[in-house]
Amino acid sequence: MIPYGKHHIDEEDIQAVVDVLRSGILTQGPAVEAFEQAIAKYVGAKYAVALSSGTAALHLAAMVAGVGPGKSLVTSPITFVASANAALYVGGRVVFADIDPDTINMSPDALKKALANNPDVRAVVPVHFAGLPCDMPAIKAAADQAGAVVIEDAAHALGATYPSGQRVGSCAFSLMTIFSFHPVKAIAAGEGGMITTNDDVTYRKLLRLRSHGINKLDDPFQLSEQAATDGAPNPWYYEMQELGFHYRITEMQCGLALSQFKKLDRFIARRRALAKKYDEAFAGMKNCRPAQMMGRDLSGHHLYVLRIDFEKLGKSRGQLMQELKARQIGSQVHYIPVPAQPHYRRLGSKPEDYPNAQAYYQQALSIPLFYDLTDEQQLAVIAAFKELVG
Repeated sequence: MIPYGKHHIDEEDIQAVVDVLRSGILTQGPAVEAFEQAIAKYVGAKYAVALSSGTAALHLAAMVAGVGPGKSLVTSPITFVASANAALYVGGRVVFADIDPDTINMSPDALKKALANNPDVRAVVPVHFAGLPCDMPAIKAAADQAGAVVIEDAAHALGATYPSGQRVGSCAFSLMTIFSFHPVKAIAAGEGGMITTNDDVTYRKLLRLRSHGINKLDDPFQLSEQAATDGAPNPWYYEMQELGFHYRITEMQCGLALSQFKKLDRFIARRRALAKKYDEAFAGMKNCRPAQMMGRDLSGHHLYVLRIDFEKLGKSRGQLMQELKARQIGSQVHYIPVPAQPHYRRLGSKPEDYPNAQAYYQQALSIPLFYDLTDEQQLAVIAAFKELVG
């Protein structure tokens, strides 16, 4: 079976994890710090905070942004549910801004309408879908005018670049950017996430929240009389200064991630070449087209999505997926619109309020795209689609 996505692990990666296991430090050690520094330097951000998952990163980012009871977060309806759930975790409300049908990213015009209709918005979370950067200057301008903080969901977009030449994660247009290191992402840590920022106060708060809300760095003690005896610091003393979480990542995960990171540019280059080959193959096909045709040299290429007119094709998406499976080709749908999920319907969301997202969802199908996809396998995928879709 050719899966739609797959991690690449080589002997260097395995040895990196073995080295950590033999080091005697399994958590809160040098690999975590080294990984944070590597990502911060690569994207051009001042700070990076590694976490147990991309979802944990979204949760803490929403907290730090001030989302909570009486406040809202705006995000795209076409994303994994974690982008929206972050608001619910902190007691806030979710607002959706419809997508642009050509980019599948948040539409700046739809965002402006959402902000105008929801004056309680505290954070805007644009999602760089499939690795294609959003129109961040327009999104930031709209958010700034509304007094909202921007948190970029770059779970798909490590290695992506804005038209300005800055890398996604530099936070040139946001307070924070989050990444994911799930196995099908650009680099794998097993599970893992990261937040980058250029703001010192945000960085310090993220460090505390990652580890139970306990004071970090040189944060002053709030109960100074408890912190010292006869003027000398009590070596056992620490303070939980706010309610935090156990969102730490392990040394083993960061050892693997660091090894993977060394191959990131090679991974992205291969994904980009495969995407361009698909573009050429599917150009001019009658019943299907690539969902994103722009920014191929900017995208992180996490996914390759086709839009297929199943009505004209005369078969359902389920039928096509089964026919592909019979040919040992995996496929997937990214994503069911979040407002269509039962939980969000109960909260009052109506998928029909987002017609571009609904139209995209009716046609979307993700096909195999990953570093180890061979030329022969890709040709087999292309041949299958030309036979089955025409």
